[in-house]
Amino acid sequence: MGCRARPAPVWLFDLDNTLHNAGASAFPHFDGAMNRYIEDTLGVPAQEADRLRAHYWAHYGNTLVGLVRHHGVQVEHFVRLTHAFPGLEGELAAHVHDLAALKRLPGRKIVLTNAGRGYAVRVLRALGVLGCFEAVIGVEQMHCFGDLRPKPDARMLRLLAARLKVPLQRCVLVEDSLMNQKAAHRVGMRAVWMQRWARGHGYGPERGARLRRRPAYVYARIGSLQQLHRLS
Repeated sequence: MGCRARPAPVWLFDLDNTLHNAGASAFPHFDGAMNRYIEDTLGVPAQEADRLRAHYWAHYGNTLVGLVRHHGVQVEHFVRLTHAFPGLEGELAAHVHDLAALKRLPGRKIVLTNAGRGYAVRVLRALGVLGCFEAVIGVEQMHCFGDLRPKPDARMLRLLAARLKVPLQRCVLVEDSLMNQKAAHRVGMRAVWMQRWARGHGYGPERGARLRRRPAYVYARIGSLQQLHRLS
């Protein structure tokens, strides 16, 4: 009797700075758009808006969570006003070999992003890889028991695996954020640290991270999506 092949992983891909170089396009846009939103919605000066955006991002891993919990902001309203990105398609930068490797990668593939779903679909369509994914999950869809629970919330990750009907151990989270990878490891997922874009455009807590060092909770660190094939 032959050996049974190991089931292919279920890949959960972050979007920004994982599938494309968001540090050169999307991140500066979002910082400015969120600051303007906070100024207008909360009626605070520019300096305070910038402080709140950065504080909530550092504390919750997502600025929107802080705005919802402490200021009653509506998720859909926030996404609609901050994710309008004129000229987005013309500013995207990705690596052609990464995108080709993504198309060949065996297993189910899902995008799991703390950005809005509409924005994510625009990016994936412009990159020519939208058809690679069975689902695109944006921040608007990351609710657990009535509360917004985006990455790095462990409850959301467990619920997602249950909805996908796969064991947590078969899920592989691929992204640039160490905060989110730590949460994935904690629930039993494998975490893969994508470093290609972080090398030039680190963002948030990862901005000063030592890219040569692999934390214990990271299963593997990669510099290109082509390297995922040896993990499948």
